[in-house]
Parts: sequence; structure tokens; C-alpha cells
Amino acid sequence: MGNEALARLAEERVDHRFKGLPPDADGLSVAELAAQRRNLFTGGFTTPVLALSAERLEHNLALMETYAARHGLAFAPHGKTSMAPALFQRQIERGAWGITLAVPHQVRVARAFGVERIFLANELVDAAALRWIAGELAADPHFRLVCYVDSVSGVRLMDAALRDAGAGRPLDVVVELAAGEGARTGVRTDEECAAVADAVAATGTLRLVGVAGYEGEVPRADPERVRAWLRRLVALAAGFDKAGRFAGLDEIVVSAGGSAWFDAVADVFAEIPELSVPVLKLLRSGAYVSHDDGHYHRLTPFNRVPGEGALEPAFRLWTQVVSRPSPGQAFANAGKRDAAYDLDLPVAQVVRRNGAERPADGVTVTALSDQHAWLETTGEADLEVGDWVGLGLSHPCTAFDKWQLIPLAEADGTVVDYIRTFF
Repeated sequence: MGNEALARLAEERVDHRFKGLPPDADGLSVAELAAQRRNLFTGGFTTPVLALSAERLEHNLALMETYAARHGLAFAPHGKTSMAPALFQRQIERGAWGITLAVPHQVRVARAFGVERIFLANELVDAAALRWIAGELAADPHFRLVCYVDSVSGVRLMDAALRDAGAGRPLDVVVELAAGEGARTGVRTDEECAAVADAVAATGTLRLVGVAGYEGEVPRADPERVRAWLRRLVALAAGFDKAGRFAGLDEIVVSAGGSAWFDAVADVFAEIPELSVPVLKLLRSGAYVSHDDGHYHRLTPFNRVPGEGALEPAFRLWTQVVSRPSPGQAFANAGKRDAAYDLDLPVAQVVRRNGAERPADGVTVTALSDQHAWLETTGEADLEVGDWVGLGLSHPCTAFDKWQLIPLAEADGTVVDYIRTFF
């Protein structure tokens, strides 16, 4: 990755753009502020402020590196979770093949920070974006982008745009297999898969390198249904290979893997038969980097395979009680602008008062307004105006996007770095 671009991030000046950071840090560079090792609770940070645990982040990065290696998987974690180049770098340092992304803007961010391998888990038919990608491929012989295709019409649009751009290197594509009727994107039938592959072969601008899909969209997903779909994906790759559709390749890409079923992906990909060339078994799980206290806490495959380890929730949103209108109700100053809420409400975990931290017994988040959390309190809740309340969040993909500069804090509150996001 481009260390120069990351170094420039450290030179960025702290100011009003970055919520939660100490007002008296205005004008300091990010590196200068990080070097001060301020404490999250006593160093002038204002509430609400989102913090990422340094220890838990490192644990999660290491766990998925060893998991992928143990199961013979290449790893391209989905970058749309964090859109944080500093985390991309740490993932690549931890053995990631590259970074998965979803839309052209995200690819531009990754390229600005020197990511050399990108898996674009979407069909790209935007002519302006394809023209830019053709330029990137021409300018950097080390850059590789693999993109979904899921329709003959899409292939034709891509081909026309790349020809108009004067593309020299072909763009690598994988046929996306739909997870089932009524699921999201992807080709529905084997016959249509063959037609899309034929359309790719008829172009001079695209090169078919494999198959892919997203098992998280399997209708009424359970282990049996997910594994059945994954075997369809493997059979599609084997059928394409037998038909000679991958002639001339050094490797065949077979890719799947969200954050809820990667154990099934590992199991079924271990069954992939020997094909004409080696298979790049590419896993794309992204939410692991911070994990969460809700959606993925319930769904993570590590619940099913505890012997493989366990991810740890690394986010905590610190908010402050600003109103205590009745014994049964309180309000804190973090709301929809600050917390993920699309899948689950935040969970009150701890209360801090005068430097002492204790469990948030009897405190429940019942609703979010734009800038307030509604707290229901029972008799055991010892809660006063001014208390800090640490909230656990669900769905990291909609937590990162609300914060442009996130303190990376050690267990004692010492902030050792700041994570810049680009959404």
C-alpha cells in the first residue's frame, strides 16, 4: 500500500470537522495529537465520542488471519465496513490478498492509498467509472481489479465503455451466481450463467477469471441451504473449467463469504475438486474488523465453531446523560447521527462517574432521536446528569460511516492513534 498517502493522513490538521475530539487540539496534526497520548475520559474529548479498542482490534485482525490460513483461504476483507485506509493496511499486513469494495468511489479511495488488488463485489456499468479504471489499469501494471458480471446487457455496457476508453488491459470479471429466487443480484440459472460467460468471451475488453456470490442472501438461510448454494457455486466453476472457459489462466477465482457464514464457505471450499489450474479461494468477510455487540455477535460463525476462537466487539460509543426528567427515564446526547441503529438499538453497557466505571444495570436504550438516546431506567439504575454511558453498537457498517476520525484507545483510555474514514 501507499505509505506516503497514509503518512499524509497523519499530517492532517484537527479541527471542527471531527466530532468528539478535544477543542483545544485545533490546529494540531493527527500525529501530534496522537503523540500526546491523551486519555479518552480526561483529555478533553467531548461527548458523544466513538472509540475503537486497540487491543480488541488487534485481536480480531490476528484471529481472521489465522482462520483464513488454517482453512487455505485467500482473504479480501470487505472494505465498505470501515472505509479506513489505515485499517486496509493493517489487514494487508495481516496477509490479506487485497480489499473487497462495492462501488466506484470506494475503489478510488483504495487506489489513492495504493491498494494493488481489489475485488469489486458488484457489476460495474458506469461508463465514467470504467473509463477511470481503464486508466488505472494502464498506468499501473501491478494493479488488479476483479469485478462481478451478472447479465448479458451489463457485459455489453461494460465492453462498450471500455472500448470507448481505449482500454489496453482486459478487466477481470467473475460471473455472480444469485443466492436464489428473490435474492439480491446475480444470475439465476445455469443457462443464464453460460450466456453471460459467452458474452464475456465475445469481448476483447473483459476476461472471465472465475465465479462468485454472496451466501448471506440465501433465502431462509440455514447451514444446509447455505452449503447447498455454495456447492452450486463450486459446480458452476467446475463446469466452466471443463468447458474450457478458463483456458490460459494461471488461477481460477472462486469467491464468497460474508460475516455470518464463513464457516460454511471454508467447509465447502475445502471440497473444491482439482481444476485445470490452482483455485484462489477468496473469502470476503469484513465486519470482523470491529465486530459488534448485536447483529454479528449473534450471527458470527465462531458461535458455531468455538474451538476456532472468538471475535471481540471493539466499538464503544461514549455519551453523556444530559437530562433525568423522572425516576424511570433519562436522556443521553448521542442519537441517530452518532450510533448504528439500522439493525438493533445500542446497548447500555457501562456507566462512568468520577473516574469509576460500573455495569449499566437497569439502563436500557429504548429509542433514538437525531441527537438523543432515550434511556429507560429501573430502580437499580444509579444514573445522574453528567454521567458518561458507554454504549455497545450493532452493525459496524453503519457505525464507521458516522465518524470521520475515530480515536483508537487502549483499555485504560489512552488514545494511541486516530482512524480516518472516507465515506
